[in-house]
This record gives sequence, C-alpha cells and structure tokens, in this order.
Amino acid sequence: MGAAAAGLAALGADEAHPSQGSRATAQAVPTPRARPVIHPTPTPTPTPTPRPAVWTPAKLTATETPVRELTQLVPAPPPNTIALTIDDGPSPLWTPRVLDLLAEQRIHATFFIIGEQVQEFPKLTRRIADAGHQICNHTMTHPITIGGLSRKRVNKEVVDAHKRIADVTGVVPQFFRSPGGAWSKTVLEVVAEHSMLPIDWAVDPRDWSRPGVGHIRRTLLHAKAGSIMLCHDGGGDRSQTLAALKTVIPKMKKRGLTFVAL
Repeated sequence: MGAAAAGLAALGADEAHPSQGSRATAQAVPTPRARPVIHPTPTPTPTPTPRPAVWTPAKLTATETPVRELTQLVPAPPPNTIALTIDDGPSPLWTPRVLDLLAEQRIHATFFIIGEQVQEFPKLTRRIADAGHQICNHTMTHPITIGGLSRKRVNKEVVDAHKRIADVTGVVPQFFRSPGGAWSKTVLEVVAEHSMLPIDWAVDPRDWSRPGVGHIRRTLLHAKAGSIMLCHDGGGDRSQTLAALKTVIPKMKKRGLTFVAL
C-alpha cells in the first residue's frame, strides 16, 4: 500500500554546424527542444492503520500465550475495566440489534468477524467500525479444525480475512481469535507473523448453544474486573444472547466496571 513519485525528464538540444563546402559563415540553427515529459502523480491509496486500544497499543507479555485476561496486556488497562468480545458476525439480523444495545448503553465492544461475512455484508461491517468498536480477525471461513490445518491453509485463512477487513473498513486488525479457541503452534506463529495478538477469553457462557437466557446471564455476571467475556452475534439465533446482555451490561456498570474495547 503506497504511492509512486512523479518524475520529470528533458531532452537537450544540439547546435547545427555550417556546411563544410560554404565559404560564408553560417548562423547556427538550434534543434527544437523537446517538451518535458511529465508523468502524472497517481492519487495515493489510503493505507489502513491499526486502531489502538483505548489506553495504549497493547503488547503481550508472552507472545506464545493467547490473552485471556486484560491484565496480560502490557501496559494493563485502567482498573475496573472489563471487555465484551462478540464473535462470528456480522449478521444482518442480530448485529444491528447488538449495536443498538451497545449504543444505548454507551459502551464499546470488540468484534471478531469472519471474512466471508464481511464480504457479504460490507456496509454492516463498516457500521461496526464507524461506531467505534474494535474490529478483529476471526479467519475467512471459520474452520473449527484450524488447529490441525497445514501452515499454508492457516495462513490463507488469516491473510484472506485480514485483507478483506482492511479493504472494507480501512482498519488493519490488531487482534486474532482462533475459531473455537483451537490454538496450535502453527496458528500462533502465523498470527505473530502478521503482527496480531492472539485473544482468548476468561468467561464463556456458551451462548452459541442457546443454553437459556438465565444461564448466559448468570455466567456473564461471574466476570470480574479484567475479564474478557465471549458472546456471539452470528452463527444462528442470538435472541438469548441479546436478552441476557440487556440485563448484564447495566448490572456490571452499577458495579463500577467500565467496558473497554481491546
């Protein structure tokens, strides 16, 4: 992602000498000077830049270990902060409802999105980014078996999603989450090669399985300061997740917890 510089070239002119057969001194006749060749400067393509964390660009204390708690980030976020992460979107049915809830509660979340979904719903993807939420890489096709895939296939899953997200939103993902939390040495190495941090979670209500609003709510309310919570806005019916979050978010705010995007 870059731009080329303009160049300028000019040709010199030689003087013509008098004919050797003439006794009279001839006036030198200049050769017409060529016009300068000016190459137009192409309009530079904006280079997507990473969206930093609220507190500061984060770094891992141990690059081979996926982050499960905010305290693993260096420097750590402010005290009494908590992170809500949302996977598998964007979904045209559930993502807008989740975004409306987050806007109503005036909090930001971290969305781990799938490249194929980004490709299908670019406007919705841009809405997530424009609302100030963190956009992250969750592979191109969400292969649950990613931990056992070849390095070439893992790289393709990461790179294809990386490029698609950057093209659509202008944001280069800083964070990656492996589908199903399936980490392997290969996955971690590929993620590091692309300058991303691996993100896991500390609190998982398994809302994707639709265990009931009560179960999702109780599990999320067990979270404490520094926890990274996992929820979903894609991959199926997310009505239970939405209903639980409508209660969980205000209760956690009453505890004095502040929601931050990674």
